[in-house]
Amino acid sequence: MSPHEDPVTPPRRLTPLETPSVNPKSLLRFPLSAAQVTEWVRAALNEDGAFDDVTTIATVLSDRRARARLVARQQGVLAGIAFAIEAFRQLDPKVSIRVDAEDGTHLSRGDTVLFMSGHARGMLSAERVALNFLQRLSGVATLTARYVDTVRGTRARILDTRKTTPGWRTLEKYAVRAGGGVNHRLDLSSSVLIKDNHLVACEGDIGLAVRRARELLRTGATVEVECDNVTQVQSALEAGADIILLDNMSNEMMSECVALVNGRAILEASGGVNLDSVRAIAATGVDHISVGALTHSAPAMNLALDFE
Repeated sequence: MSPHEDPVTPPRRLTPLETPSVNPKSLLRFPLSAAQVTEWVRAALNEDGAFDDVTTIATVLSDRRARARLVARQQGVLAGIAFAIEAFRQLDPKVSIRVDAEDGTHLSRGDTVLFMSGHARGMLSAERVALNFLQRLSGVATLTARYVDTVRGTRARILDTRKTTPGWRTLEKYAVRAGGGVNHRLDLSSSVLIKDNHLVACEGDIGLAVRRARELLRTGATVEVECDNVTQVQSALEAGADIILLDNMSNEMMSECVALVNGRAILEASGGVNLDSVRAIAATGVDHISVGALTHSAPAMNLALDFE
């Protein structure tokens, strides 16, 4: 079977929530080209032996046709639909696919995502790869949406981190956006984040660290400093940090820092954030809350392919 050669239409572009720590232009598009989607899916199909599916070849006649629905088994937010479409098309270039939900759609249990008509062999052999992409990325989007909903009505925005699956960062960060979250820096080259070990390496001098960063960076680059206490926050503020990260602080200390900074820098809370604690953190008045769990601990969303 030959791979599908038509371009993959990416999901609709999502309206971004801009943050100074990222390039806003990167938020406006699906992160992969049609050729990249084709390559990713072909690699996944090869990994699964989908072009030599001995079970399906042995049990299903080559001319057998079928209809199937890809459905949500739970409430959640969809992400990754382009990969599912490409998987089915690579196994059956003539498959007919009706798309009932785009990335970013909030699904209820039983909602149809795709309706397909084509060769039964192709749908069966592509099923697992299509679901693997959708379940992983939709899981990230769904967990992100839960955090976003939990802080709704406050000023806080939910940010991801670099705690991503190796090789999947652009996709997982895309899924965060689909769930209503905001991307933190994409990688180490995107912006400066001076953390505790960086400070140890420059004798703990926050002013020196920020000054060196300003001297080396292009005009307009964002400088963020991680702080453990109010004294460090004061030093970061005096040094002219754009963003101050409040690391593993109590809610009382974060409230004190919010009053101290008084809008002169963006404040980001991080460390130990979960669904039980995030609302109280947001109530302190911080601008951003970064949550590593969005990408490193999101459970897969339950989606399934049902033949009719």
